[in-house]
Amino acid sequence: MAREGFGTGTNELYDRARPSYQPAAISHIRDAIVNPPPLNIVEIGAGTGIFTRALLAHPAFSSSIQSLDAVEPSAGMREVFVSSVQDPRATVSEGTFDTTGAADASADAIIVAQAFHWCPDYDKAAQEFARVLKPGGVVALIWNLEDRDGAGWVAQLRDRIERHENGTPQFRLNLWRALFSTPSYTSSFQPHEEQTWKYHLSGTRDIVVNRALSKSYITVLPPDEKEKVVADIDEILRQGEGKKWIDESQGIFEYPYGTMVVIFRKK
Repeated sequence: MAREGFGTGTNELYDRARPSYQPAAISHIRDAIVNPPPLNIVEIGAGTGIFTRALLAHPAFSSSIQSLDAVEPSAGMREVFVSSVQDPRATVSEGTFDTTGAADASADAIIVAQAFHWCPDYDKAAQEFARVLKPGGVVALIWNLEDRDGAGWVAQLRDRIERHENGTPQFRLNLWRALFSTPSYTSSFQPHEEQTWKYHLSGTRDIVVNRALSKSYITVLPPDEKEKVVADIDEILRQGEGKKWIDESQGIFEYPYGTMVVIFRKK
């Protein structure tokens, strides 16, 4: 599903439709890194560079990063990354959670944004994290997700699109938490900590539709099924249960969101 849903030709929409990351969450990650700068960061599952750009531009990171080595298995996503991340400190290469290509004890932090739920082998990933990190280095996992508790229409939206997940290991299912009980994790890392932020973004009909269409499991649907999804989203927004307008004349409303950050440190 990930290979097809995030394949060539799908990633421009992904980069355009997906939201960036909250400054407070990025500051939280920076505060967790105790090693002194200049910092070497490895970002796994870097995608089109949405998080990378936010990280490099964030005041807490912009002056302290020496290098950011991005790893991404999708050739289509790497292509968009190269065109969208214009910073000499950042490079991108093919790799996965357990084959990053990074040198032993080379990274002050490993960051995974909106991707760790796709990990196929948590023990191998923990083993690779431990190999790549310097002593005292940290791993930060970060996700954005629509907040279904923030408004009735968001819950209806999630219910509508989630019926197409087709057994994929989505973040909301918490399957990724199995990482914390693997032998490689318990032998190499301290107990994890997590924090969640709730907020709202500015939303429009097109933003909501395009964000739904950028989901891997929606991308792979045949055209007639996609049309049904869009029609149903339009009806959900028309009814607008719990929708709060920011500027009704411009069609702009509050889009409830949440961000979770999970941090764990190498022993």
